[in-house]
Amino acid sequence: MKVLLAIDGSAHSEATVKELFSRSWPPHTAVRIISVAHPTPLITDPIMFLTAAHIETLKEEEQRASRDVAKTADEIAKRAPDLEVSTQILEGSPKKAIVEEAKRWGADLVIVGAHGHGPAERFLLGSVAQEVAIHAPCSVEIVRAQHA
Repeated sequence: MKVLLAIDGSAHSEATVKELFSRSWPPHTAVRIISVAHPTPLITDPIMFLTAAHIETLKEEEQRASRDVAKTADEIAKRAPDLEVSTQILEGSPKKAIVEEAKRWGADLVIVGAHGHGPAERFLLGSVAQEVAIHAPCSVEIVRAQHA
């Protein structure tokens, strides 16, 4: 079985990892941990100020993604050593990158967190979990973090 675990460092992302640990997985289950570096959109800028900001944001996002993926991989290695773990840092739109990686890798299941944005934010930002659920080539589990 191939499980694609999409994380972003949020509380909902941590809930996806807890969900992974709550299950018994078949022998030789492969888990690919991915995080998508999603910088500020690049807009044409005659003085290249926004281009520099875009590059800096991308660098920060890649560092964040690398930290999140490494931390999660270490945690899985300690708590579930029978899982075959690999990692991947992707760049671009999380909606598209997660679906494309699920197709490319041949995932059987995608586990993704739900941020629980309200209607206005969902309208402006779109829902990553919803888009993945609609377009992924496999089953998708959307995990919500419990609120205190």
